[in-house]
Amino acid sequence: MRLNKDIATYKEIHQQPNMWIKEYQLILQNKQKIYSFVSKRLLSKDTEIIFTGAGTSAFIGNVLSMILPQKNFFNFKVIPSSDLITHPHIFFQKEKEIVLVSFARSGNSPESMGVVNIANSLCKKISHIIITCNQNGELAKNANLDNTLLLILPPETDDKGLAMTSSFSTMLLTMLLILNIETIENEFSAIETLSLNAVKMLNSYEKEIQNIVEKKFERAVFLGSGELKGIAQECHLKLQEMTDGKIICKYDSFLGFRHGPKAVINNKTLLVYLFSDDEYVLQYEKDLVKQINKNNKVTAQIAVCGQNPVKIEKIHFDTEIFTGNTYSQVKEYGCVAYVLVGQLLGYYKSLFFGLNPDNPSLSGNISRVVEGVTIYNNFNKY
Repeated sequence: MRLNKDIATYKEIHQQPNMWIKEYQLILQNKQKIYSFVSKRLLSKDTEIIFTGAGTSAFIGNVLSMILPQKNFFNFKVIPSSDLITHPHIFFQKEKEIVLVSFARSGNSPESMGVVNIANSLCKKISHIIITCNQNGELAKNANLDNTLLLILPPETDDKGLAMTSSFSTMLLTMLLILNIETIENEFSAIETLSLNAVKMLNSYEKEIQNIVEKKFERAVFLGSGELKGIAQECHLKLQEMTDGKIICKYDSFLGFRHGPKAVINNKTLLVYLFSDDEYVLQYEKDLVKQINKNNKVTAQIAVCGQNPVKIEKIHFDTEIFTGNTYSQVKEYGCVAYVLVGQLLGYYKSLFFGLNPDNPSLSGNISRVVEGVTIYNNFNKY
């Protein structure tokens, strides 16, 4: 087994708390530019916001979709770039005011540039927010600064491992900070607390996660409510891709899981509960856990909580992980910390199988930058 210090993915998981502080500082330095763009374009009642990206980058929008209404943003869509490429006319209407928010680690995937070019061709009133980790990527280099807010994250977030880790969490944090740009000076305390508690998480629970991956599970299910459903989606992909598909993973909301997806549970299943710290939401989550434990036998169960343990009579969790955060301390940023659990599970289960977490795909089925996509520019003919 390679030493952790030699594996890029290990470093990239553990650098995240520091990257969040760095990104906050970058946003603060660029407040005027960002605020000017946001106030003119995002805040217009006639503007529709489309959040896009591919794979993990698309999941960022799914997390945001449950936070934006709390910030009085209602006119938005979350559409993966893979759908915008194949069905552009559904979403890009000529006279509509649109802000396209593109998330991209490298900015070199065919879909990243393809979506921007198609949007520019079809829309007269298009603006862009590009959030990327690579200043040398095609997306960044070709940005038209007349109608684009280009935000380059710290270069370390351009993860060298196949799996997106620090890139995901820092791009998500960036958009959350943009939503609070008017009062950005007041956000440091929340980001600092988030960062410090994430360091404690990484130091405190790594050994427990290593113990969990020693168990012989073949499936894993991640459950979360609200914005944590989007985090569950990202967690499920981390474990699945870093194990080269040896662990088949699913995700859902706690309530949605009953409606068919629960059929996936067997005695070779790991269940990971991303519990809400909202007591109203939590009562629904507890009910599902009770039902699962009454009707199913599984390999192991992990409870991921904020500051307080989730107590359910007669139910024992194999591992309890605490982010250490409360909403009053870290506000909507708290969801970011939950992704560390999926990343660490993926990393250590990859090592368990004798794989290289930086490049786990033995067959080459998946790669760091997606290959094999041809962008057809004849969309105006149909």
